Amino acid sequence: MGELEKISTSVWVAAVALLDAQSRVLMQRRRSETMHGGLWEFPGGKIEPGEHPAAAAVREIGEELGLALPSDALVVVGFASDEIVSGAGAASLTMLLYACRQWSGTPEPLAADAFDWFDIADLDALAMPPVDRPLAARLRELLFHNLL
Repeated sequence: MGELEKISTSVWVAAVALLDAQSRVLMQRRRSETMHGGLWEFPGGKIEPGEHPAAAAVREIGEELGLALPSDALVVVGFASDEIVSGAGAASLTMLLYACRQWSGTPEPLAADAFDWFDIADLDALAMPPVDRPLAARLRELLFHNLL
């Protein structure tokens, strides 16, 4: 990795790997008109100023999938960082990923083109934003060792 430069903006995101009874992972496909449109990602979104990351994760899953998560069911998977470059300049993106096996409701793609359930081994074949890849690898490692 080269020398790290000062970035003027930092974006913090909380995401959730929802795991069903077969340990399949729910992934959603970003809307085509958004950055990374058409790519598969862990559902989640920006952490608001002053908001706890777990609270942001619970809120975002409600907004994006219509599900209610108990915050005490969230398990930390890890975090990953990437640089976002757009017409407005560069920003640092840090994503915190939680895993969760409990929720109420039936998922609906409220903020995405689609969603689907994937076996953990199939995530490598999905087109994903760069920040999601190391988190998918970490999730696979934790599931392999039965730590989730």
